[in-house]
Amino acid sequence: MKLLFDLFPVLLFFLSYNRAEKNPEKSLQLANEFLSGFTSGHMVSPQMAPILIATAVAVVASILQILYLMVRRKKIDLMLWVSFFIVSVFGGLTIYFQNDTFVKIKLTIIYWLFAFGFAFSQYFLKKNFLKTMMGSEIKMPEIAWDKLNLVWIAYFLVMGAANLYVALTYSQSTWVSYKFYSFFALPVFVIGQTFFLMKYIEETK
Repeated sequence: MKLLFDLFPVLLFFLSYNRAEKNPEKSLQLANEFLSGFTSGHMVSPQMAPILIATAVAVVASILQILYLMVRRKKIDLMLWVSFFIVSVFGGLTIYFQNDTFVKIKLTIIYWLFAFGFAFSQYFLKKNFLKTMMGSEIKMPEIAWDKLNLVWIAYFLVMGAANLYVALTYSQSTWVSYKFYSFFALPVFVIGQTFFLMKYIEETK
C-alpha cells in the first residue's frame, strides 16, 4: 500500500503524459491556458505540451501527498521530503524553461543523493541508515548491515546511471515509459534482499 502511495505522482505523470501525447491539439490548448504564464516565453510549444502537463500534474500530486500526510498527522519520510523538494524545483525549471532535460535528470539526482546519503551516513557519521530503520525488527551482525548498505548504494548508483543513459539517448516518449516501469525494479530488488537477510538472520539464531 505504501509503495502505491509513493508511486502516486509517478503514475499520474505517466498517465497524463500518455493522454496528452495522444491528444496533441487539446494538450497544447490546455498547456497554453494553464501553464503559459509560468514559462519564460509565455507560450508553450507543441512539442513540449505533453511533458509540461505531466510535470505540472506530478508537482501538484507531490504537494497533495505532503498535505495529506500533514493533515493526517502521519510521519513524512526523509525520502519523501527529498523527492518532493527535487520534483518541485526541477519540475518548476522544466516548465519555466520548457526544457525536458531538467525533469529527465531529476530522477538521477534523487538516486545519487540517496546513494551519497547512505555512504555518508556509514563512512563519515559511522551510522548505518538501514540498521537505524530496521534494527529493532531484524537482528544481524554488523558486517551484514554494512554489506546490505553497500548493496543499496550500488542500487541507487546503477539506477541513476541507467536513467541518465535513457534520458540522454532515447526519445522523450521512451524515457517517460522507462521512468514509470523502472520503479517496479524496487520491489524486485527488495524481494531479492530477503534471501540475503534470511541467511544472516538464521546465522544469529
